[in-house]
Amino acid sequence: CDKVILAATARIAARKARESVQRKNPMTGGGLPGKLADCSNRDPKKCEIFLVEGDSAGGSAKQGRDRYTQAILPLRGKILNVEKVMWHKVFESESVMNIIQSIGVRFGVDGEEDKEANIDKLRYDKIIIMTDADVDGSHIDTLIMTLFYRFMPKVIQEGHLYIANPPLYLCTYKNKVKEYCYTEQQRQAFLDKYAGGVEDGKSVHTQRYKGLGEMNPEQLWETTMDPQTRLLKQVTIENAAEADEIFSMLMGDDVEPRRKFIEEHATYANIDA
Repeated sequence: CDKVILAATARIAARKARESVQRKNPMTGGGLPGKLADCSNRDPKKCEIFLVEGDSAGGSAKQGRDRYTQAILPLRGKILNVEKVMWHKVFESESVMNIIQSIGVRFGVDGEEDKEANIDKLRYDKIIIMTDADVDGSHIDTLIMTLFYRFMPKVIQEGHLYIANPPLYLCTYKNKVKEYCYTEQQRQAFLDKYAGGVEDGKSVHTQRYKGLGEMNPEQLWETTMDPQTRLLKQVTIENAAEADEIFSMLMGDDVEPRRKFIEEHATYANIDA
């Protein structure tokens, strides 16, 4: 009886969740999340949305963006780990619902029991995850990728999901030469070129960005958002079966396989990346 009641409750909740996702016309703006700063262009092929970590970085992104083609959706904290909850529970998460409604994905359009995401009315050609270049940012990247992999795999399969790559450092030489460095190796190369490999604190200065919120709108635009200069990593699924196994191991409830993976790889791999 408990199983029957649980199944019925899940079906009802899932139906309500799917109904809350639907919108008559995704391009009219009706039913969109209040935090979404949408772009003015209505051609999905020319539009992109940034899923930004935090309100602070979201504010800078809204000021620095190209308002015609770029939309901004700030995300507060880490989104739900969808690997650990029942299907219908995912749609009760405000952050998850904001993402789904913003990008125009629909569920259950062919019937109540249809769980496959319909992306025919996808509102943006590029969905770009933009988080801090640290461990927490990488964790948020993983949580969002898990959401898309489990619930909207076609977004990945058709090449719409990307991860932004913000710089780690701003290096300057005598206030005349400015260079953004995305890796420690690039920073060291700058020091080798202008300061004999050592930062002297006078002619050469290095600013370490602890997060996106430390950049002003102009810096965020020219390093991470400008299509002419930014670095984007496209999320792909090389092997669906292998990806399914990895996501289950790293994001699921079973601790032992995850501990074994860390013990085997932690000595030589950057498992946070």
